[in-house]
Amino acid sequence: MTTDQILLFSLFGIVFGLLLWGRFRYDLVAFGALMIAVVLGLVPASDAFAGFGHPATLVVALVLVVSAGLVRSGAVFLITRTLVDASRSLGAHIAIMGGVGGVLSAFMNNVAALALLMPVDIATARKAGRSPGLSLMPLSFATILGGMVTLIGTPPNIIIAAIREESLGESFGMFDFAPVGGAAAIAGLAFVAFIGWRFIPIRDSGVGGDALGELAPYISELSVPENNKLVGTRLRDLLEPAEKADVAILGLVRDGKRRFGMGRNLVLQAGDILVLEAVPEALDEFRTALKLDFAPEGHPIEDAVGEGVSLVEMVVTDSSRIAGRTAQAIGLGWRKRTVLMGISRKGQRMTKRLRQTIIQPGDILLLLTPSDTGEDVVDWLGGLTLADRGLSVTRDSKTWAAIGFFAGAVIAASLGLVYLPIALGLVVVAYVLFKILPLAEIYDHIEWPVVVLLGSMIPLGAALESSGGTELLAQGLVSISEGWPAWGTLTLLMVVTMTLSDVLNNTATAIVAAPVGIRMAETLEVNPDPFLMAVAVAASAAFLTPIGHKNNTLVLGPGGYGFGDYWRMGLPLEIIVIGVSIPTILLVWPL
Repeated sequence: MTTDQILLFSLFGIVFGLLLWGRFRYDLVAFGALMIAVVLGLVPASDAFAGFGHPATLVVALVLVVSAGLVRSGAVFLITRTLVDASRSLGAHIAIMGGVGGVLSAFMNNVAALALLMPVDIATARKAGRSPGLSLMPLSFATILGGMVTLIGTPPNIIIAAIREESLGESFGMFDFAPVGGAAAIAGLAFVAFIGWRFIPIRDSGVGGDALGELAPYISELSVPENNKLVGTRLRDLLEPAEKADVAILGLVRDGKRRFGMGRNLVLQAGDILVLEAVPEALDEFRTALKLDFAPEGHPIEDAVGEGVSLVEMVVTDSSRIAGRTAQAIGLGWRKRTVLMGISRKGQRMTKRLRQTIIQPGDILLLLTPSDTGEDVVDWLGGLTLADRGLSVTRDSKTWAAIGFFAGAVIAASLGLVYLPIALGLVVVAYVLFKILPLAEIYDHIEWPVVVLLGSMIPLGAALESSGGTELLAQGLVSISEGWPAWGTLTLLMVVTMTLSDVLNNTATAIVAAPVGIRMAETLEVNPDPFLMAVAVAASAAFLTPIGHKNNTLVLGPGGYGFGDYWRMGLPLEIIVIGVSIPTILLVWPL
C-alpha cells in the first residue's frame, strides 16, 4: 500500500468511528475530515469543495425544496385523503407506503419517489401522534428496493447496462433486472413492513410535533364559497371528512347569526360560515379537502392570497393593542389585510363571531397575513410571536400545476431527455415563478447539515478511488475468491460491493465493481451476467449508513436519526437481500 492509501484508509476509519460514536455532529466530523485530507495533500485544494457542487448533493437539496412545493400545493393531500389512514397500525401503514414507494421507484427515479412520499409520511405521523422516524427509514429502504426492478429505477442499473454493452456488445433491457431485483425487493419489503421497523430506535425528530403542539385547539371559521360542491348538501355530510382531518364542527353562521348545535339536516348555502375547532394543520387540511375559503368574499386578504400568505401565532399581553377589543374594532382586516383565523382560549367557550369576540390577555391568536408581513402585524398588535413551528397555508389552486411540473421533470429525467439535477432545478424555478412556493422560503426547506455531510464525503470518496484504494480492494477480492465455487464467489462479490456502496456513492460503486465482476467471470470461464446482476443488486442495497444512498441521506434530518441507527434494520435487510438474490441469480441467469 502507498502512503496515501494508508492515510486515507486510516482517515475513513476514524471518521466512521466518530460518526458511529455520535458524540459530535455528523456534518462537523465529515467537514473536519475533509480539511485534514486537504492539509495532508490527500485531496487537492482545488477539489476540496467540489462535493458541494456534485450532482448528488444538488439532488438532495433540490428534492427537499420540491417536496415542500408539493406539500404547499396540496398535491400531498390528494394522496393522504385517498391512501393514508392515520388510524392504521404502524405496521400496516409501513406496508402500504412501502408497497406504493416500491412500485413508484420501479418506474421513476427512486429519489423522486421518496420526494413525493416523504411529506405524506410525515403528515400521517403528525396525525397519528408518533415520531416520523418510525416510518421514514422503512420508506427510504422501500424506495431503494423498488429501484432495483427496472433499468431506470436506479443509476447503478443504468451504469451496469452501459458497461455490459461496452464489454459484451449488448445492453440489458428495461425489465432484465426484474426477476432478481423483484425477488429481492419483495423479500426486503416484507421484512421492512413486518419486522424491520421494530429495530428502529425511537427518537424525537422535531418534525412530528413539539411543545407548542400541546396548545389547545383553535376556534376557527371557514366560509363556503360560491359554486362549491357543498352547496345544497347537508351539514351531516361534513362529519366524515371533518373526522378524518381531526376537526370538530361546532356550528354554523348564516346571515350574521350563529347557530349552535350540529343541526345535521341543515342544507348548506353559499356564504355560510363553518365554526370549527382544530389545530392549524388539521384546519388547513380540512379547508383544502373541501375547497373552503379563509374569509367571506370581499375581504382584503383575497388580494394577498395570490402573492402568498402565512400563518402566524401570537400571544396577547396586557399592553397589546387588541387586548379588550375585537379584531373588527381595530380594523385588523382593512388596516393590515389580516384575518383572525382562530382563538385559543383554554377552558372558555366563545359565543360570538371571531372578529366580534373581545380578545383577552393570554389568548393565543392564529393570524393569516400576507407573506413577509407577519412580524409587522404582530408588532402593530403589540403581541408576542410564538416560536415558528413550520405552519404553512396550502395553495390548493396550484395543485395540478405542481403535480404537472414534477411529473414532467420525472418523465424527462427517466427517459434521459434531461439530467435529473437539471430537471429538479427547473421544477424549483417553476414553483417560484408560478407562486407555488414563496421565494423567501426556498432555503428554509434545505437540511444544511446533510448538504455539508455529502459535500465533505464525496471528495474523500473520490480521493480513495483516485489513489488506487478501490482498485486495491478489487484485486484483493479476485485473489481471495480463487478456487471458490460460483455461489461463494457471487456471495463475496455482493458483500464487498454492498460494503463499498455503504461508504461510497452507489454510482461510483457500480463503476468500480462491475468490471471486477466481469474479470471474475472470465477467470472462472463462466457467464458474466450473473456477476453483473449481483453487482446491480448489491450496489443499490446501501442500508447501513445515511451516506450510501441519497434516499437515506434525505430522511436523516426529518427522521431525527443518528449515523449509527441505520445498521440496526439495514444489516439484517442486506443479509436477506443476499440470501434471496444468490439462488435467484443462479436460477434465472445460469452460469
